[in-house]
Amino acid sequence: MPSAIRINAPGGPEVMRWEEVAVGDPGPGEARVRHTAVGVNYIDTYHRSGLYKLPMPSGLGSEGAGIVEATGPGVDWVKPGDRVAYCGGPLGSYSEARVMPAERLVKLPEGISDRSAATLMLKGLTTQYLFRQSYKLEAGETILFHAAAGGVGLIACQWARALGVTMIGTVGSDEKAALAKANGCTHTIVYTRENFVDRVKELTGGKGVPVVYDGIGKDTFPASLDCLSPRGLFVSYGNASGPVPPFDILLLSAKGSLYVQRPTLVSYATKREDINAMSGELFDLVRTGAIVSEPRQTFPLKDAAEAHKALQSRGTTGATILVP
Repeated sequence: MPSAIRINAPGGPEVMRWEEVAVGDPGPGEARVRHTAVGVNYIDTYHRSGLYKLPMPSGLGSEGAGIVEATGPGVDWVKPGDRVAYCGGPLGSYSEARVMPAERLVKLPEGISDRSAATLMLKGLTTQYLFRQSYKLEAGETILFHAAAGGVGLIACQWARALGVTMIGTVGSDEKAALAKANGCTHTIVYTRENFVDRVKELTGGKGVPVVYDGIGKDTFPASLDCLSPRGLFVSYGNASGPVPPFDILLLSAKGSLYVQRPTLVSYATKREDINAMSGELFDLVRTGAIVSEPRQTFPLKDAAEAHKALQSRGTTGATILVP
């Protein structure tokens, strides 16, 4: 019988349990996938901790890659033996095998490994909607991206370079600054010793940037608003330091008629056609070498709690995966 990580109550990494689970045959519109690699994302810690409420008991994880073992009635876009990857849908990717909605599955093309795919789906598609849909970046623009050496950040560095965009990225150390620059970040700001607002103003000649992408939350708000040019857009897509606190909406007018967005991947990748189009653009960049995404940390699936500890201590760079 396959095993999976399960939680019976929210809490710290210690609430994660390695348990045997029953995995049956897929029903209509479903597929059974045996995982070869599982992505770890910061949102997983929100689910585990209770920041994002879940019915209990629950599985964890929303990203993975593997082999289709069986399909249910009505599924004709994947078949047994296909290499696939996915993100979104019901939680439960921290498992050796699972049954899931087949509409979330994307067939992996030649040149995209399972391990790479497990780092790409959630983080890469997040970068796709941030750069191509939330605010459609154009060559020559300058942006501010927080946590530039993180999992989403390193993909963002490379995608910005491919678009001809000047990226200013905040990082927590000189080592992370070097990593971000090696991946295409034009300018780095080590926020532990530099004021990122002052540096952004310096780098932009006082004009600020048209868009700030922020996955940090509480620690970078509202200072991020001071980095924006008039009518600029603040895109809050994560809460690594805690959620952005409530604020007076008049703050946006006082700082230059600003816009604020809180997007989620599920709103952009609602249909199979959306997922295929977004992943197609991402995979094209990977196959041309414009984006290289490989796991920088690997843990056995049963040791997922250790992966969470490393992630939350900010001791990781780039992507982390679990291997069954």
